[in-house]
Amino acid sequence: MEQFEKQLKRMQEGKGFIAALDQSGGSTPKALLGYGIQESAYNGEEEMYELIHTMRSRVITNESFTGDKILGVILFEKTLNSTIEEIPTTEYLWKKNIVPFLKIDKGLEEKEFEVQLMKAIPHLDEIIQDAKKKGVFGTKMRSVIYGYNRDSITKIVQQQFNFARVIIENGLVPIIEPEVDIHAHNKKEIEMTLKEEIQHQLGLLNTSQHVMLKLTLPSEDNFYHELTLHPQVVRVVALSGGYDIDEATDKLSKNKGVIASFSRALLDDLRVNQSDAEFTKTLSTAIDRIYTASIT
Repeated sequence: MEQFEKQLKRMQEGKGFIAALDQSGGSTPKALLGYGIQESAYNGEEEMYELIHTMRSRVITNESFTGDKILGVILFEKTLNSTIEEIPTTEYLWKKNIVPFLKIDKGLEEKEFEVQLMKAIPHLDEIIQDAKKKGVFGTKMRSVIYGYNRDSITKIVQQQFNFARVIIENGLVPIIEPEVDIHAHNKKEIEMTLKEEIQHQLGLLNTSQHVMLKLTLPSEDNFYHELTLHPQVVRVVALSGGYDIDEATDKLSKNKGVIASFSRALLDDLRVNQSDAEFTKTLSTAIDRIYTASIT
């Protein structure tokens, strides 16, 4: 069986969750600050990216970070093109039976009509083909909904699926992520329209086209359950969206068939000055909690 087919089977049938280690230029300083590294500790982007890669490497190489509980990892482009213990990152992950994904979006447009669409992604075909050669299974792209505007929600979903078709044509599986702001006062209404638009777009796919969905934990338990059963959906995963690990895992455990794709909730309690034993214990505890909520 080819690697892609093995990875597809793992994503469809495996137990566990996806770790989101894809903080990019805008979110990296905040991630480092949370880890205990002040902005004064580095000069310029190059040093910043070296520090975040060191942090990610410490997570990925940890004894508790294994394919027993982690199905996949979403990578930032610089992490994809780096090495871990002198092994290409994707190869290192797959040796642990962990499926690699690549964040491909180039950030967000300015907020307009209650949403932020994605910016254009230049040379998308070339990016995907390069990632495919390096053993990447799928991609991730994020846009955000802040308030209810039906036309804007339709545009968000259309844009996501338009990019998704290009990704599928190039042989990878896209993770579609139309995030709903957890603070939106009409969140439930947004989610109803969002689900309708996603179902409409899924209906336009043929039987050989598959996607994954990364969605904000819904206001109503099991609201996205029918999407987990859709034949063109490999997996529905949830983002923590700013919820801490207690609230995120509690909400996730009430959504059958949905697994985690957490970043903040996974990494929040890790610190650069922790001993190896403290780091392992903290990471292992977070992994266990997220895993348990993902298989409930």
